Amino acid sequence: MSRRKRTAGLDLGTSRVTAIIGEVDDYGQVQLLGVGEAPAEGLRKGVVVNIDKTVVAIQAATVAAERMAGLRIESARTAAAWLRSAATTVSRSARRTWSA
Repeated sequence: MSRRKRTAGLDLGTSRVTAIIGEVDDYGQVQLLGVGEAPAEGLRKGVVVNIDKTVVAIQAATVAAERMAGLRIESARTAAAWLRSAATTVSRSARRTWSA
């Protein structure tokens, strides 16, 4: 019986925000299902300088990845220096509060 696990990641870079959706099979192989990118206008040198623009970039990247994959992201793992932790989970409920 195959147990495929879907997962999403979010990379908040200085120049762009990238969202990915993948599926991991029983053997640890990852199949990329969707990718989305958006310019990171609210970030400068890895630091949030405009939260509203950062939120718009995150939304644009996640929507593009969701459309490509035909799936909806409920949560995503992310790593960014300004978060002060190795990884943080961003949930769909948090994303809803960021709606523009």
